[in-house]
Amino acid sequence: MKIMHVRDIGLSALKSGRHQPREHLRLAVDGPVGDRVFAIVDLDSRQVLKTVEHPLLLSCEAHWADGVLSVEIDARQFAAEPVLTGECLELDYWGRTTSMQVVEGPWAREFSRLLGRRVVLTRSVVAGGVVFGDSVALSTTSSLERLAREAGIAVDTRRFRGSFTIDTGEAEAHIEDSWAGRELELGGALVLVKGGIPRCAVIDLDPDTGARGTTLLKTLAGYRLRGQDIMFGVYAEVIRPGVVSVGDTAVLHAVSA
Repeated sequence: MKIMHVRDIGLSALKSGRHQPREHLRLAVDGPVGDRVFAIVDLDSRQVLKTVEHPLLLSCEAHWADGVLSVEIDARQFAAEPVLTGECLELDYWGRTTSMQVVEGPWAREFSRLLGRRVVLTRSVVAGGVVFGDSVALSTTSSLERLAREAGIAVDTRRFRGSFTIDTGEAEAHIEDSWAGRELELGGALVLVKGGIPRCAVIDLDPDTGARGTTLLKTLAGYRLRGQDIMFGVYAEVIRPGVVSVGDTAVLHAVSA
């Protein structure tokens, strides 16, 4: 394989909010710094709101820097330093318990108005508390190009809400499947590639507006159905923290003897 590079980097400070491109990303032991720090919780159902059930959240753009959370909701900006209320919620998230701290500020009122239900903004007690699988998600240009050919449309990598898109040149589609169990060096960080990522109807939502308008999941199911899951991309876990930048070399290490 030719030399690979990091083509795209992305994260979302707000779970289910718009996925944001980044030029640089720092990987800590527990995953991408600043990713999915905050989440919206329905107090009546005691559920963390998910993208597929609340696509309007994709229209909300969140930025978290220097202790200030800024969220654009309906083209209006709401920025403040989040204040913890002292209330901690123990919630079920995909079959596991996660602890979320309720945050005071202007956001709960605006999200409640947007969604038409009583919600609060929360902050995860631990990094990755509202991440479905492993902390790092990878996809490749080869796989995106195959899906684009099959679907007959351009495919925005943000639909997959991943940490990194790796430019794999002319390699075969879904070559990342073969990386499982191997170490991948990304800039100054090192990750261990794990298993594949099961996909849902989120990939059919416009990454800026949340509008439904493609049949990418159905197309993908036509050639990537594995048992009950439709697979695209792979998870990874951080084994050496470091900074990763767009354009950095991605080096796949040989399997240890």
